[in-house]
Amino acid sequence: MDDDLQCMKNLGKTSVQWLHAAGIHNAADLRRLGAIQAYMAVKIRGFRPSKVLLYSLEGALLDRHWCDLPAGRKTSLDQKLDGIGA
Repeated sequence: MDDDLQCMKNLGKTSVQWLHAAGIHNAADLRRLGAIQAYMAVKIRGFRPSKVLLYSLEGALLDRHWCDLPAGRKTSLDQKLDGIGA
């Protein structure tokens, strides 16, 4: 399988393995779910991701390094995650 997840910004070997284990096998899957749902899928699968994974997923979708996400965007992601009880 051609793994385009591995080519996305911020996603390394471990992140990609977690995504695969959660049923997210390519960039189209990640785009369809979005960062929040993908993060939750990894967490529900039993992994213990940090918030950096959430920011990395969002950055991957936007093709920018997670450190370069605006503080307001990170806060919004955190609030959405808190809103679903994660």
